[in-house]
Amino acid sequence: MTAPGPLSPSPPDRRPRRRWWFAARRGRPQPVGAASSALYDIPGPRARARHRGYGVVATLVLAAVLAWVIHLLVDTGQFAAVKWRPFGYTGIQELLLSGLGNTLKAFAMAAVLALALGAVLACGRLSDHAPVRWVSTVLVEFFRAMPVLVMIFFIFVALQVQALPALVAGLTLYNGSVLAEVFRSGIRAVDTGQGEAAYALGLRKTQVMTYVLVPQAVRSMLPTIISQLVVALKDTSLGYLITYDEFLHAGRLIAINMDYTMPFIPVVLVISAIYIGLCMLLSRCATWVARRERRSVKTEAAAVAPAESGPTMPGAGGR
Repeated sequence: MTAPGPLSPSPPDRRPRRRWWFAARRGRPQPVGAASSALYDIPGPRARARHRGYGVVATLVLAAVLAWVIHLLVDTGQFAAVKWRPFGYTGIQELLLSGLGNTLKAFAMAAVLALALGAVLACGRLSDHAPVRWVSTVLVEFFRAMPVLVMIFFIFVALQVQALPALVAGLTLYNGSVLAEVFRSGIRAVDTGQGEAAYALGLRKTQVMTYVLVPQAVRSMLPTIISQLVVALKDTSLGYLITYDEFLHAGRLIAINMDYTMPFIPVVLVISAIYIGLCMLLSRCATWVARRERRSVKTEAAAVAPAESGPTMPGAGGR
């Protein structure tokens, strides 16, 4: 038997070195969205610098377009004091506030009804009973494909309904069908183990949907829900076409009673600024609710104390 020869040195490790941004994250708790980084390469220093350059160029282009629009408005005298003086009159302010109140009233009613209708249709599409599922699917696809204005006109003219109920009904049917798909996608996205664990505890399907799946789906789909509610808020301006006294209708009344040229520009600027402010306020409220929900979940998780280790049987500890 021959003696073993000297051990040869191991070949050098030719594997590529782990990048510094992966090594820096090694051993640290991953954030919530860290799992998505496995789908694409994290940008390096050059890519980040290139993205910053793109952002600067896009900002400059937008600033140039905005400056050009402002220059055109100044050249046509749209910022003259005489054209903005009527907004200081009490009658015009009251007319705008009345139109804004009617807009918010229609939006509040349509938003509440659309959320309720969306939840019902989503549960119907997820039902175990085939007839309920088929009927819910037909309703969702039909109302989602119909233009909002067509539904509002049909309800207002064919059914002889007043302007406010017709507007609210049209917005409810369309946005409710869209929100039904949002809710259904959110419920489908919840881990199946959540529902299985709830069923294992003896909960019925209604309780599982109400207490387990729907809250998590709403929390994850909150940005999409708010985006659809913003669409509903802007679609309230369609009430102008059925003589509903909403915000845009009030602006039209103001514009046609001004005796200078191009009277619509100041009115459009004021109405647009208020609409943008309302949409931003709605988004801020959604952000506040989402932050509050995350904080409450963390508080509940921290309140659960770990089980103390110790003997499980009398006398197991020994003396």
